[in-house]
Amino acid sequence: MSKTRDKILDAANALFYADGVRAVSVDAVAERAGITKKTLYYHFRSKDDLIAAYLASRDQPNLASFKRWFDRCEGTLEDKVAAIFDGLIRAARRPSWRGCGFLRTIAELANMPGHPAVAIGAAHKKKFEAWLAEQLATESEISGTAEDLARQIVVVMDGAFSAMLTHRDPSYIAAAGATARLLVRGARSGRLD
Repeated sequence: MSKTRDKILDAANALFYADGVRAVSVDAVAERAGITKKTLYYHFRSKDDLIAAYLASRDQPNLASFKRWFDRCEGTLEDKVAAIFDGLIRAARRPSWRGCGFLRTIAELANMPGHPAVAIGAAHKKKFEAWLAEQLATESEISGTAEDLARQIVVVMDGAFSAMLTHRDPSYIAAAGATARLLVRGARSGRLD
């Protein structure tokens, strides 16, 4: 049973991420998964449930990538934060990259604020922000709160994702990484009180 569910989620991930949640039909997901529509509905009550499961399946892998990029960097705190953006630049250079799947899905469902996928996307963004605040809090030289600094970095990151969707240019992520580096440096020197 879970093997079939995984096949459905793999198909949904590929199609929803590439083409958007509204453009892709349940029929297309079933066909890509090599199952019948009835089997898909056995595992997911509705397309909305499938969309929510798709987004939930992206949560931990994305957070793990951010953590891996941060942890592998051996430099200063600002180097480590910038390393997250460097990882995003590498991802953005792949032809299959379509930006932040969470923000894209939330944007597609903007007229449905109660949709479960919107809540999952918002929770993912909050998890990343909380994790980043924890990493920043280990730095004793930061003035202000780590939570405020993490939020500023998240705003910069999400702005870069938006610019990337508009311009299809990874240099916006590079600029966001440079900005995040300056934010951390400023917080360490007390200039952001």
